[in-house]
Amino acid sequence: QVQLVESGGGLVQPGGSLRLSCAASGSIFSINVMAWYRQAPGKERDLVAAITSGGSTSYADSVKGRFTISRDNAKNTVYLQMNNLEREDTAVYYCNLVKRNGIHYWGQGTQVTVSS
Repeated sequence: QVQLVESGGGLVQPGGSLRLSCAASGSIFSINVMAWYRQAPGKERDLVAAITSGGSTSYADSVKGRFTISRDNAKNTVYLQMNNLEREDTAVYYCNLVKRNGIHYWGQGTQVTVSS
């Protein structure tokens, strides 16, 4: 089993920044991809950013240039640095881990609210 614990969410004004963290523990071997998804009220859960075991990254068009995903393999932690936040970024953000066998694991989610 894999456990994912997110932290770093909160309330921020438009234009502000937050950094989300996701610490993985348990059977954390054969990891293929770690990613961040988000789900706003009444909407589907969408991919925000992903990083492969080799360090390749990808981003949703809506966050390119504003968000950065990174990972610290020694700490088994993935980060999402979010800059120049917009009201439309308000959502619950979920950490996701995909193993090489295709099994997905999810964190409990952390709320990000962008409001003045």
